[in-house]
Amino acid sequence: MNANTHTDTNTDTDTNTDTFSRTRLLVLGAAGRVGRAAVAEARRRGLPVTAAGRADADVTSAEAVARVAAGHDAAVVAVYDGTARPGEFFPAAARAVAAGLAAAGVRRVVWVGLASVLPTAGGELLMDTDGYPQEWREFYVGHGAGTEELRAAAAAAGLDWAALSPAGDFDHEGAPAGRYAFAPAEAAARITPGDFARALLDEVERPTVHGKHAGVSA
Repeated sequence: MNANTHTDTNTDTDTNTDTFSRTRLLVLGAAGRVGRAAVAEARRRGLPVTAAGRADADVTSAEAVARVAAGHDAAVVAVYDGTARPGEFFPAAARAVAAGLAAAGVRRVVWVGLASVLPTAGGELLMDTDGYPQEWREFYVGHGAGTEELRAAAAAAGLDWAALSPAGDFDHEGAPAGRYAFAPAEAAARITPGDFARALLDEVERPTVHGKHAGVSA
């Protein structure tokens, strides 16, 4: 692991329940694997959480996002639409999410990004490294465009934002370790959805990443 990475050494995240009880969380994209893990982690901590799926809000509509976000303090956004072009959907969702959350008075948003557009330790983007699969490049680029759109839209809306993604990919078979580290992109890096959700919720409650995209590994 890179010596500059930060390891979460506080694995007992239920100890500060007074802080958690004051934050009302909205999870957009709650039907997906990451969304479900984020909702489960929030509930494990005793955090008031609203699980919102596609039927609850059109995430490309600022008005719809504002409506479902009313009364919340923070949001985790793990959205995806397999029927839309990535280069259109993700930027549109980022704009609507930033505007809608800001209109609803939400202060903090953690956006689930994609490892492919993260820089490696050598500085090049993971999707540009030798041997990296290119058949989904349109998706990589579209997802990355959404993160960049969030950067601009959140700044305009005065929203505190972070984007987190696995440093490589998810481990859907292993058991959560109860800890994680921030790390540069690495194709072989893995993290379970449960440990990734811990990172998401820590960035909701005890933010350390502001205005940038960070990778997370086990």
